[in-house]
Amino acid sequence: MEENRKAEKKRSSFSGRLGYVLAVAGSAVGLGNIWRFPYLAAKYGGGIFLLVYLVLVVTFGYALIVSETALGRMTRRSPIGAFAKFGKGLPFRFGGWINAAVPLLIVPYYCVIGGWVCKYLFEYLRGGTMELAQDAYFSTFLGSAGGVEGWFLLFAALTIGIILLGVEKGVERMSKIMMPLLVVLAVFVAIYSVTRPGALEGVKYLLIPNFSNFSLMTVVAAMGQMFYSLSIAMGVLYTYGSYLPKDVDIEKSTGQVELFDTAIAVLAGLMVIPAVFAFSGGDAQALQAGPSLMFITLPKVFASMGFGRFAGVAFFLLVLFAALTSSISLAETGVSTFQDQLGWSRKKCTALVAAILLGLGTLCALGYNALDFLQVLGMDMLDFFDFLTNSVMMPIGALATCFLITRAVGLNAIAQEMELSSAFRRKRMYGVFMKYFAPICLLIILVSSLLNVFGVISM
Repeated sequence: MEENRKAEKKRSSFSGRLGYVLAVAGSAVGLGNIWRFPYLAAKYGGGIFLLVYLVLVVTFGYALIVSETALGRMTRRSPIGAFAKFGKGLPFRFGGWINAAVPLLIVPYYCVIGGWVCKYLFEYLRGGTMELAQDAYFSTFLGSAGGVEGWFLLFAALTIGIILLGVEKGVERMSKIMMPLLVVLAVFVAIYSVTRPGALEGVKYLLIPNFSNFSLMTVVAAMGQMFYSLSIAMGVLYTYGSYLPKDVDIEKSTGQVELFDTAIAVLAGLMVIPAVFAFSGGDAQALQAGPSLMFITLPKVFASMGFGRFAGVAFFLLVLFAALTSSISLAETGVSTFQDQLGWSRKKCTALVAAILLGLGTLCALGYNALDFLQVLGMDMLDFFDFLTNSVMMPIGALATCFLITRAVGLNAIAQEMELSSAFRRKRMYGVFMKYFAPICLLIILVSSLLNVFGVISM
């Protein structure tokens, strides 16, 4: 008991609810919101996709955020320790390790994409608006091993540098600075986008549900986006929950995270969809470019605008902040896990995470050039790590959390932890979703993603 008290006393913590909310929101608001949400919204029906997404966020998403945060605060441990506290068998060890492994596999390729963002921001700052809009610019850049690796190392250094400062002075302080700036930039770019000639049709497409566009794949895609966007099953919420004081209202904080994340997703839609609609003459197909939307289509849109350079700088600065807050949360989760499991100092664990990040990140960065011969299931290394984590490991990790709560911890224990500081108004809904709907939704995501990658269905 004395040893546990000492460990809890030494553990890092947030200063309060604001620091926690901004840090979790920073984790949630990342590249998935800025380019993935607009692309999926355009592909799966615009307003009807947005409506389905909102319903899932306040039900399914809420249940899993609350679960991971409450378990983190209850145990004062990152995922492996949280699972181990309630059992030593294989299911518990597996559940803890898969939740802990996800961020360590995501942050390397995330930093590679963050490096691409840094490159584009730099080029807009130096006035390369027309150059960036050329068809071959992005592919030429990816083909340059030295260029891609150099920008990856810059972004990785920013991430590790902030982690070294600690939870309150590093993670929390940077979130308090970057998240308000991100919101201001998002509002500015969205206003600029929706006021372009011809952009109103794009606004209508995003915000007004058209039920004739609804399909089963709308629900599956919205579930996948919500899962990715809210940092579920990445170990982040366990870790940040373990830093949370007992008097912080988890339910209220979760509601604020939901609101923040959804607002940024909608703003991202308003930044991208109306602008591309105006640029393409109302062709929704122009939005369905996937990852290339940010690095190929949008630079063309900016080049067609009167203040294209200014819009490009603002947009990629916004994306940089979003990417950096997310990469920080992923790296912090890895550091916390190693601290718990190895008992090492924060600096030593940060060095270990940095080594993993640099090793796997280099593999991803060079996967488009010097190491393009390395492929798994027909995918380059970056795409493979993305598929492995988002389509396989994260749904399995969330299923493990459902198993842990319903079979070992108990819904009543979660309710007691929540009610230390929360009214827990959605308690009944929480119980129903964790026992029934969440496992079903997670199995749908897992199976549909696997069928998609093997060409059985098209998403």
